[in-house]
Amino acid sequence: MSIQELIEDFSFLDDWEDRYRYVIELGKKLDPLTDDERTDETKVLGCTSQVWLVTALDKSDSETSLTFRGDSDAHIVRGLIAILLVLYSGKSVSEILAIEPREIFAQFGLNEHLSPQRSNGLFSMVGRIRADAAAAAAQV
Repeated sequence: MSIQELIEDFSFLDDWEDRYRYVIELGKKLDPLTDDERTDETKVLGCTSQVWLVTALDKSDSETSLTFRGDSDAHIVRGLIAILLVLYSGKSVSEILAIEPREIFAQFGLNEHLSPQRSNGLFSMVGRIRADAAAAAAQV
């Protein structure tokens, strides 16, 4: 699934309740992390819910790319992780650092409907992804 396909899916949903349910459905499709992957190192700070992101580097092509996996103890947050994975996972470091997520989240209507705590948590996850990308860029 691409981010454009997600945007199109959201555009067919008329009200926030339908979009909310869709976000939860996206989260249900995530593979759960193992207990060994749920560590202090993979935990995302700044989220009200428990959130873990696992980052894998792929240096097989000319530019390093990152693949992400994530999990949460909250259904809606798992859905937000699923959206972030579509947006960022498998992309090159330069692509990750160039993505402006606020514009994309606005197209989903997330900005107006997430609580301040959820929004802060969402951007904590984005911050973690971008920090991992910056760290990978520094290793090159």
